[in-house]
Amino acid sequence: MAGSIDSTASLRRLLVTPVGLMVVGLAVMWGIEVLDSVALGDGLQRNGLRPRERDGLDGILWAPFLHSDFGHVASNSVPFLALGGLVAVRGRRYWSWVTGSSIIVGGGLTWLVAGGGNHIGVSGVVFGYFGAILGAAVFERHVRALGAALIALGFYSSLIAGLVPQDAVSWEGHLCGLLAGVIMARVLAEPRSVSLDDSHEPEPWELDEPWTSN
Repeated sequence: MAGSIDSTASLRRLLVTPVGLMVVGLAVMWGIEVLDSVALGDGLQRNGLRPRERDGLDGILWAPFLHSDFGHVASNSVPFLALGGLVAVRGRRYWSWVTGSSIIVGGGLTWLVAGGGNHIGVSGVVFGYFGAILGAAVFERHVRALGAALIALGFYSSLIAGLVPQDAVSWEGHLCGLLAGVIMARVLAEPRSVSLDDSHEPEPWELDEPWTSN
């Protein structure tokens, strides 16, 4: 009985970590795509982000969970977890701010400046993670930040092609997500050198523990 309670508590703790939340989010994306494709005739995907249309404003929140087909959600799944994981090692608060800004700020900018059409997919968040990782390397120049940037560039430098204007691809969403990630990297940047002045008041994200810590 005690072992069962401990296992349940451990599972709950895991689910509220950034990686746990990303896995849940990814499961929701796949579940929505299965439901939409099999039972709803792709009707849900029409509820995406439609620039400068009042009815499309709520698509800022829904768009990351909607995809055009199974290939679309599959192509976003691995980079979503991989790049999100690199952001997650910075801590739960850091990951939450980057993820939230990628959705709200990146989506809001897309709604304001993108061309017409129905913008859907979690790729804006993926580019937000990418921008935050690269931005942290530029603004902080710590070994940890530089290492994460090298890993991201080594495996996902091809994402840069997604910023090139092209038909049937929300390159504006990619660009706005990237900008949102860079902005948050600047806002949350740790100091380049540790001050010995005890009067320095640490920022909340400087005190944050990695998601792997209890």
